[in-house]
Amino acid sequence: MVDIPLILKKLSKLEEYYKQIEEFKGITLNEYSNDWKIQRIVERTLQIMIETCVDIANHIIADNKLRIPESYADTFKVLHENTIVSDDLFNTMNKMVKFRNVVVHQYSNVNAEIVIVILKKHREDFMKYRDAIVMYLKNHGFNEYHKNNA
Repeated sequence: MVDIPLILKKLSKLEEYYKQIEEFKGITLNEYSNDWKIQRIVERTLQIMIETCVDIANHIIADNKLRIPESYADTFKVLHENTIVSDDLFNTMNKMVKFRNVVVHQYSNVNAEIVIVILKKHREDFMKYRDAIVMYLKNHGFNEYHKNNA
């Protein structure tokens, strides 16, 4: 059985990070490239958001005894295999994990253009992920949990 209170708490944190990153949605490539503080805030917040999504996925996988993922990216593949996330969302989250790996492991300098694209075109994907998880919860006991804990 999925630990619904834990997942809801993590979804709440994801929404909090989303609101924080919203402040930077209108930033230009030039502004971003020339301000190390903004770079640090945005990159770290995106990293935390991606890791929160992975953490949520891992709890669902463990609680349901699904296939053990071999990597962060594979975590989203397991959700996809079990129809928890769509093809599009799986592909997007897979790319997000690759971005996270560049940020964390500093394989190379983070490409500022990619960051701006995430802020302008893929920020909403985090909320699509949230919505997919909420739908999953509704289909797996959330309504009963909500009724008993209201």
